[in-house]
Amino acid sequence: MSVLSDRSLRRLGRWSFSGLALAIFAFLILPLVCVIWVAFFANKIVSFPPEGYTIDWFKNALAVASFRDGFLLSLRVSALASLSALALGIPAALLIGRRQFPGRSAIMGLLMSPLVVPGIVGGAAIYMFFIEWEVATEIQMAATLPGLMIAHTVIAVPWTMRVMVASLVSLDPALEEASMNLGANRWVTLFKVVLPVARPAIVAAALLSFVISFIDLELSLFLVGPGRTTLPIAIVSYLQWTLDPTICAVATIQIVLIGSMLLIADRFVSISKAF
Repeated sequence: MSVLSDRSLRRLGRWSFSGLALAIFAFLILPLVCVIWVAFFANKIVSFPPEGYTIDWFKNALAVASFRDGFLLSLRVSALASLSALALGIPAALLIGRRQFPGRSAIMGLLMSPLVVPGIVGGAAIYMFFIEWEVATEIQMAATLPGLMIAHTVIAVPWTMRVMVASLVSLDPALEEASMNLGANRWVTLFKVVLPVARPAIVAAALLSFVISFIDLELSLFLVGPGRTTLPIAIVSYLQWTLDPTICAVATIQIVLIGSMLLIADRFVSISKAF
């Protein structure tokens, strides 16, 4: 009787855990499903049930200049920030992930610190730094494309570091030792052995950095210049005056783009390894 009772309790525990996990997943995914659903409503004012379905809101989204310009600017800034994050993050990850030296933890903490700073605080801090820089050097960085790219690089580097360090820590040191025993120097070993093995992590880091930069709102609010707008800012500005399925169409395009890039990144390196 007790064996049956224990078995029933274990089964009940598994069902309860599965139900809780399903409820949490539904809580996270249902808003996205609703946004995508509303994007196809024929209603000019969002209401349920829908009067019908149409794809005209996607056409309208493409016709709005702020969305087009914001998408192109976000695309350009994210691509440049991703490349810059790789240029900084890969050497740092090689040093931190493969070497032991004094101050290693402090450097790692410094490079990862943008992850723990609220976006609005980081945006304000970078903006004030750029103003002080302009006062001291007469070189304008705030409200410029280079300044925006630098700020986005700052928030992209930690994601590059997380993926690259996780990959390099698991790299077998015997591969490097074998290469050097066969006559290759450190540079040849780096470019012929280490980086090719870490290529999937590099691709995943680039995609994750791109996504983080592409969806950023807080930094861009402080640093975007006059006459420029990123896609997240364009979405917020549109919502101030209009509430129709056009905004859901734009969000759907963004969801599909970001979701595709995350799936591709996970295909190269399991994203869970970076957390």
